[in-house]
Amino acid sequence: MTLEEQAWNLLRTVYDPELGLDVVNLGLIYELRVEPPRAYVLMTLTTPGCPLHDSMGEAVRRALSGLPGVEEVAVELTFDPPWTPARLSPEARRLLGWA
Repeated sequence: MTLEEQAWNLLRTVYDPELGLDVVNLGLIYELRVEPPRAYVLMTLTTPGCPLHDSMGEAVRRALSGLPGVEEVAVELTFDPPWTPARLSPEARRLLGWA
């Protein structure tokens, strides 16, 4: 399994506690680069005023810090483009009862 595949799997362990779904299935991850010794994540939140602003980024950093050769994890938050429910994976739609 490549480092990027490992990173995506690790990101699937980071849950939004309000929705109970992981950041990958929620469609919050816009970009992921793993280039040891650094990993970079560009992500969003479901709303700009999300009270989990700091904790979600920290959870992503903690999850990816276990990747082999990765010493630094940079997480950048953006709201451009804004998140919409259209970014939900089919699995997330099913779990939310939208499918």
